[in-house]
Amino acid sequence: MHTLSAKIDALEPRQFVGRVSAVNGVLVEALGPINALVLGAGAHVQTRQGDIRCEVIGFQHDRALLMPFAPLDGVHAGAKIRIDPEIAHLRPTPDWLGRVVNAFGEPIDGKGTLPLGIEARPLRGAPPKAHTRDRVGARIDLGVRALNVFVQICKGQRLGIFAGSGVGKSVLMSMLARNADCDVIIIGLIGERGREVKEFIDDVLGEDGLKRAIVVVATSDEPALARRQAAQLTMTLAEYFRDQGKHVLCLMDSITRFAMAQREIGLAAGEPPTTRGYTPSVFNELPRLLERAGPGQVRDGKSGAITGIFTILVDGDDHNEPIADAARGILDGHIVMERAIAERGRFPAINILKSVSRTMPGCCADDELVQIRSARKAMADYSNMEELIKLGAYAAGTNPEIDLAIELHEPLEEFLGQTADDVTGVDESFSRLGAILQSNNNKPDNG
Repeated sequence: MHTLSAKIDALEPRQFVGRVSAVNGVLVEALGPINALVLGAGAHVQTRQGDIRCEVIGFQHDRALLMPFAPLDGVHAGAKIRIDPEIAHLRPTPDWLGRVVNAFGEPIDGKGTLPLGIEARPLRGAPPKAHTRDRVGARIDLGVRALNVFVQICKGQRLGIFAGSGVGKSVLMSMLARNADCDVIIIGLIGERGREVKEFIDDVLGEDGLKRAIVVVATSDEPALARRQAAQLTMTLAEYFRDQGKHVLCLMDSITRFAMAQREIGLAAGEPPTTRGYTPSVFNELPRLLERAGPGQVRDGKSGAITGIFTILVDGDDHNEPIADAARGILDGHIVMERAIAERGRFPAINILKSVSRTMPGCCADDELVQIRSARKAMADYSNMEELIKLGAYAAGTNPEIDLAIELHEPLEEFLGQTADDVTGVDESFSRLGAILQSNNNKPDNG
């Protein structure tokens, strides 16, 4: 009996093997045991240089369509394909904090191997059912005055940072990563430049910031599958800590590059292009990814939460392009950054009048709402009259409200501007805003 048990243990798991029938662009067509395959299953194409990891992205007649995670150099017709019928999963542990991983959850920081947990979590997890989710919690301190006052974020909320290239969204993300009040930070750098990744980890996060964070990296030169999977892995890690009752801040830069990766995959699989070349699967995958953030299920009267902040790179500063438009409809608010504000040297270049948090005003005290409305009205009045004011066509004293807006413009601009190293809590932010409004009210002309 003991001998039989030993022989059973020595048996290798059943393997399914197919063969390469064709290579078209970035696609590998495979013949073999198609019935053993499912969408999302893994496969390895054997070459003389080593195996190339792939994923099943579709089927066509009697063939499976595979897309690689690496260049297809060395692949030839008839090459063997080893099929892994399991869907990709991850086994994280709290010991992963402080580490940098790739799209497969493999360490790339040179600090040794990662321990594996007991529970296997699917990379393409489903969000909690709507009726089992907790409500969003209290507001959180982000350390950024403009957000702490005008675009407040609550625990479990999801917001987008909408910005063109070079406007400062990555710097704003770095401020949130260092200063936000949370237990764990999961950062997904999707499609970023390789140079910026190193700078973000070393200069922005630093050793102290990295201690409570996990960074997932897929640079712009990596295949579309790797970029998409890195985004999915980021959410899987956030869900793992959320289910432990933690408040997780999930920062992802950027959703646009995730959408571009899915577009590339969809086009390769034969999907028809729609608006600006995006395929239908892009608009299916966006809510599937973003809905994974938010409050968790209530268990024993407690729940964790994922507060998600995602950047959306608007094409040509067009804030109504397809991905930006779709993301706005899914998220719980948006932070709009504008090039014109950045060009005049005010950072973060947030347009307060165009930015919205859908949890406001419910998370504000009455006296705070009075300050917010007064400041926003002054900013709106100045914006409406800005051209006339700069041309000298407005005569002081014509309209008391416009006069007030002009008086408040410079102090409010100074209030909204903040360096990356400056940290201001919620109470201090409102105190400073109150001082600006009060000092103007105390002037003789306004009294």
